[in-house]
Amino acid sequence: MAEPFPRPEPFLPYGRQTIEDDDVAAVSAALRDDFLTTGPRVEAFERAFAEAVEAPHAVACANGTAALHLAMLGLGVGEGDVCIAPSTTFLATANCARYVGAEVVFADVDPQSGLMRPADLAEALAKATGRRVAAVLPVHLRGDVVDLPAIAGLAQAAGAVVVEDACHALGSAHLDGVSVPVGSGRWSAAATFSFHPVKTIATGEGGMITTTDADLAERMRRFRSHGMVRPEGGDPWWYEMAEPGFNYRLPDLLCALGQSQLAKLPRFAARRRALAARYVAQLAALAPKVVPAASPTWSRAAPHLMSVLIDFDALGLTRLEVVEHLRAKGIGSQVHYIPVHSQPYYRERYGDQRLPGAEAWYERTLSLPLYPAMADSDVDRVVEALAGALQRA
Repeated sequence: MAEPFPRPEPFLPYGRQTIEDDDVAAVSAALRDDFLTTGPRVEAFERAFAEAVEAPHAVACANGTAALHLAMLGLGVGEGDVCIAPSTTFLATANCARYVGAEVVFADVDPQSGLMRPADLAEALAKATGRRVAAVLPVHLRGDVVDLPAIAGLAQAAGAVVVEDACHALGSAHLDGVSVPVGSGRWSAAATFSFHPVKTIATGEGGMITTTDADLAERMRRFRSHGMVRPEGGDPWWYEMAEPGFNYRLPDLLCALGQSQLAKLPRFAARRRALAARYVAQLAALAPKVVPAASPTWSRAAPHLMSVLIDFDALGLTRLEVVEHLRAKGIGSQVHYIPVHSQPYYRERYGDQRLPGAEAWYERTLSLPLYPAMADSDVDRVVEALAGALQRA
């Protein structure tokens, strides 16, 4: 007998975790073992992650923000230093500099891609003249990769190190004759990752830092555990703290989930690429009022976000009207990001600033659903609903 009314389609959030039976089994096995917090699964996850991104060293930590903070601590960034970060990013990219007492100079971005360009970095470096620029923090927004070789060259000339905010970019690569995985450390001192549920792999909360520098890796491990060290030859209970650190450890339990998820990275990345390609093909009918964010030719992205740029003014629509129309159709969306330089804290500290690329990006951007469990028909449903919102205009 046919149902009297059709069932509503499931709600599509802009992002979500993909947890499968083997992930549940891995966590269940960890729960039955001796260690719930710092145990053998931490090092196992670190080794597997380092291998996955072709880096010599990986340091697990509590979340992506902790990863950025640990990188600043390990590199000795502090009072009197300047860090350069793009304004189009999450708050943590800039805040990690303030955590250690450094100042932030915000760089503009390409209004079509949201990525910091070499020219944007050069302009920000000029603003920092007379001060020591300690670190440049490029962001691989949405999973697309910045022009790392050029940015690294400018940073090196300024005496600064590069710390990649790769929280969106696990599984992405820079095409430089060969494919160079994000996190390998070819052009940076460190790269930071997040395992938040909407990211490419999930541990609930969690983060990782990769580096080619063994000493830096050891310093970050020390800082993630209160600054404690256990000197060789000391009594079994003895520890020393030369300087204070933080409790930024990632528990064994979460590392069990992380290692299970990491084994699926190639499959997750491939599915994300396929869904993004379908979006691009389907959205062509809505151009030029709606276009996908630009992707550089050197970027081999494992897309974290499906960001589109919408000419709301030309359509006579507000972004809120589009968001509400999509939600009424069972579709979630999000905005990535409000320019950090416009936040009250940074306006009070540095005054009002004009970064036209970041502002133009914010005025038009909207992130649509993208995660591996989506079906091809889900993409069609999202684009159809978006077209419906435009037709209402």
